[in-house]
Amino acid sequence: MRDFSRRDFGKLAGAAGAGTLTSVAWGNFAIAQGAAKVVIVGGGAGGATVAHFVKKEAPNLDVTLIEANVIYSSSFFSNLYIGGFRTLESLNHGYAGLRRLGIKVVHDFATDVDSTKKIVRTRGGRTYAYDRLVLSPGIDIKYETITGYSRDAARGMPHAYNTNATQKRLLKQQLQGMRDGGTVVMVMPNNPFRCPPGPYERACMIAHILKTRKPKSKLVILDPKRAFSKQPVFTEAFDKYYKSIIDLNLSTEIDDYSVISIDPKTKEVVTRAGKKVRADVANIIPQQRAGEIAAKAGVAEGDWCPINAENFSSRKVRDIYVLGDAAIAAEMPKSAFSANSQAKVVASDIVAALAKKDKFEPRYRNTCWSLLAPDDNVKIGANYTPKDGKLDPSGSFVSQRGETADVRKQNYQESIAWYDSITAEMFAKPGPAAAAKKAG
Repeated sequence: MRDFSRRDFGKLAGAAGAGTLTSVAWGNFAIAQGAAKVVIVGGGAGGATVAHFVKKEAPNLDVTLIEANVIYSSSFFSNLYIGGFRTLESLNHGYAGLRRLGIKVVHDFATDVDSTKKIVRTRGGRTYAYDRLVLSPGIDIKYETITGYSRDAARGMPHAYNTNATQKRLLKQQLQGMRDGGTVVMVMPNNPFRCPPGPYERACMIAHILKTRKPKSKLVILDPKRAFSKQPVFTEAFDKYYKSIIDLNLSTEIDDYSVISIDPKTKEVVTRAGKKVRADVANIIPQQRAGEIAAKAGVAEGDWCPINAENFSSRKVRDIYVLGDAAIAAEMPKSAFSANSQAKVVASDIVAALAKKDKFEPRYRNTCWSLLAPDDNVKIGANYTPKDGKLDPSGSFVSQRGETADVRKQNYQESIAWYDSITAEMFAKPGPAAAAKKAG
């Protein structure tokens, strides 16, 4: 069975409907108003992709990307770093490719939006005027949902659930330094949250570390939910690979394993059901909300941001789009694949609006891969189309229990090819052919 390349993945995605967003229906748009300004806040899977595709298809537009971090360290695939399957450096990406396209990349923190004057303000004291604003701020952690947890507490009990490389490195270092026979506690979030299968892939990666390096240790999972994404194949893996290691505590009508308090000094974790666990290493993943700038811009409603399904424009404020983890996309999960798919529709909508051209029919897609053990990878996904103001899923698929080793290995190769493909789109990196030509 041959390995998947990035080109192979493009063919795969195109056949499934994802690739059509980039290969057809864009057209050559002549921008009628060359001075029109597009400002994008957040340089991740959503925001960076919008910046790339807007500038690529409409070079005369003034495109500014505001991103606090000089290096983007991807949350997606970070579990593989924790499990020892990737280096941290392989997750880190810069913005030079976007700058080469003529995009103004500003490394600053967006602090406020004046939607009347159409201005974004930053912590550095600068202002940026816009005709269209795209908000892709990701998530903020709701530390206050667990008594005793805080930003300070996260320095000892990391969540490792955002683009902060320090948190990822800290969790891995704690796992490596833990005594054999120690206890790792994972506190799972309640719905909705970023990447629904993500915490359970992480559980497998942590259990893999324990199995191969600290076999006397155990992993205790405390989960406020009764069910979770891809549960049948995850629990199959728990039994197959990590039966003596993972202690899964799902909530029931009788027992609620929502964590209500932690003690950062003793690392004792307490659930609503009264279960108390003393951790050597604690990975606390609390509830989440849209990044703070969404509330400042007036596009949030509660923790998340309502959008119009046909183009991810805000339902609350004109000329602002919200995509990725921050948006309320109903059945479409919060994932990097989703954000990238949404970004292409947003970019098309912006270019079409500013050029007074027709836009293509929006189509969205998501796929999430999860590594269970070496070469054993499972996936879930669907297509989504706007219908009656919502995103209607179709063509859904999910890995099944008992699949062959060849199928699972193929899934893993797909996931690697996808990572290369999406990061190339996000950061305007050259494809394999272009890179080879340059090297020659």
